[in-house]
Amino acid sequence: MMPKTLAARAATALATAALLAPLLAGAQNITTVNNKAVPKSRVDVLLQQAKRAGQQVSPELEQQARDQVVLREIFAQEATRRGIAASPDFAAQMTLARESILIRELFEDYKKKNPVTDADAQVEYDKFKKQSAGQEFRARHILVEKEEDAKALIAKIKAGDKFEDLAKANSKDTGSAANGGDLDFAKADSYVPEFAAALQKLKKGEMTDAPVKSQFGWHIIRLDDTREASFPAFDDVKGQIKQRMEQVKLQQFQEELRTKAKTDYKFSRP
Repeated sequence: MMPKTLAARAATALATAALLAPLLAGAQNITTVNNKAVPKSRVDVLLQQAKRAGQQVSPELEQQARDQVVLREIFAQEATRRGIAASPDFAAQMTLARESILIRELFEDYKKKNPVTDADAQVEYDKFKKQSAGQEFRARHILVEKEEDAKALIAKIKAGDKFEDLAKANSKDTGSAANGGDLDFAKADSYVPEFAAALQKLKKGEMTDAPVKSQFGWHIIRLDDTREASFPAFDDVKGQIKQRMEQVKLQQFQEELRTKAKTDYKFSRP
């Protein structure tokens, strides 16, 4: 048998392509609604949006996306049949929707082209870790209105009454009073200056001999324990740090665009 001529091969290829064309087109559509094709690309867009939102794409989610796309086509056809697509209100909403999509894609494009690297996150982590380093104090206190009341309670504690019981019965700091005056571990600078200064002079197990005055009233303070401040490992908080840094960068980008825009409009914020 003689080999096929070039023309014969071309004719065969064209015939094959013509036979496959409907199949290929069908593969790109998930169905038809009232003889109108519903393209698979719409499902892909919904799944991409789900991924952006942090959802795991599963077979169940894919089926939900297909259902949603077909339902939308059914409802959209009915809206068009009723003339809604030609209404001024629809046109106005479409303008806003177009702007919203454009803005969303602008911000996604910015984040894609200006990623926060692991190295960036490490620098931020080290900065916060340095700020958080130091000693933490576990203190208890009793807060009262008058100095004489505080002195009377100090006398009772020295006479043998339990600090915790007196805190529950007398402290106006209701949050810590329920726990016997316990303030848990915290750095000294998390308290008002007068409280912090008195706390740092105490040794473990010691109580202030005299009441300590602050803007809140009179304190009786006892130091129960101290420790070096702990900080989570970088890998445990890397995702949170990068997310926060991405938000900051995006806010800066938005502010840059706002300040560069030529407009005489006065925004409500500087």
